[in-house]
Amino acid sequence: MKILGIDPGLRTTGFGIIHKQGTKLSYLASGTIKTQEADLPSRLKTILAGVSEIIATYRPDCAAIEKVFVNVNPQSTLLLGQARGAAICALVHADLAVSEYTALQIKKAVVGQGRAQKHQMQDMVQRLLLLSGAPGPDAADALGVAICHAHSGDHLATLGELSPGLAKKGLRMRGGRLVG
Repeated sequence: MKILGIDPGLRTTGFGIIHKQGTKLSYLASGTIKTQEADLPSRLKTILAGVSEIIATYRPDCAAIEKVFVNVNPQSTLLLGQARGAAICALVHADLAVSEYTALQIKKAVVGQGRAQKHQMQDMVQRLLLLSGAPGPDAADALGVAICHAHSGDHLATLGELSPGLAKKGLRMRGGRLVG
């Protein structure tokens, strides 16, 4: 299975593609989509076109994208959300299943702790994918999104299959625990 990871950004959107076969992960490609236009609509168009081109070139089976966190500056959060929306539009237009993960989930899946710094993500992505050098920070984050999905996708699918049966029994998950 080919997994496309996206780290959205208005100026720089990172992308990373990995191949998952069983439990083995291998690197296929990574990079960034840079926007240099001054106006927002043109930047969003560049992101949409860039993600669409990546999909056409590598033909991933599924995609994962980082969720937006609420920033101190609400305007920045809104702009980041719009960049994320442009990327998601390209993904769903290509009929890809899209999963979403928080930065905390991604860092825990890749580094083992949710407060990891950029250089730690780069180092672990390099090690996990056996790369000869560290990828750039945005590409490393996008590869981290793909790695997170590769590790958690199976577990989420299993939970999704179990949920209806648990609900019929009056059970649900809360805080990672089964409650009745």
